[in-house]
Amino acid sequence: MSPEARNYEELTDLFEAHDLDARSFTHRDHIGVACKMLQRYEFLEAAARYGGALKEIATKAGAASKFNTTLTIAFLGLLAERMEVTPHSNFDEFLERNPDLFSRSLMDAWYSKERVSSAAARQIFLLPDRFKSAGSTARVAD
Repeated sequence: MSPEARNYEELTDLFEAHDLDARSFTHRDHIGVACKMLQRYEFLEAAARYGGALKEIATKAGAASKFNTTLTIAFLGLLAERMEVTPHSNFDEFLERNPDLFSRSLMDAWYSKERVSSAAARQIFLLPDRFKSAGSTARVAD
């Protein structure tokens, strides 16, 4: 287990209760909580719960403008697919096999900076305006 490992079962409960400090909520925590919620709920329910809680936590922290519906839904979709197709026995192994989940440019293959940072992207889910090339390393389930 990595030194950064946290109890994502408990952290997810706090997240859903909108009762955690956004300042200590790392990108790894975003991934861990999202994965836990995707395990707990069907995708659409997980997306609604995760998005609602994240928006509320950002608002409480005075950073409501940081919430982005497009990025939230796109990232949850990517995580759900990766969880389905990546053999793993625990969260650390999942992260080891998907190191690109930490990349700030992860969504660049699908979204231009202008589109993903637009006011519309913050409010509604926008479809990508870029597409991965046929030679990409994307894993697709049969």
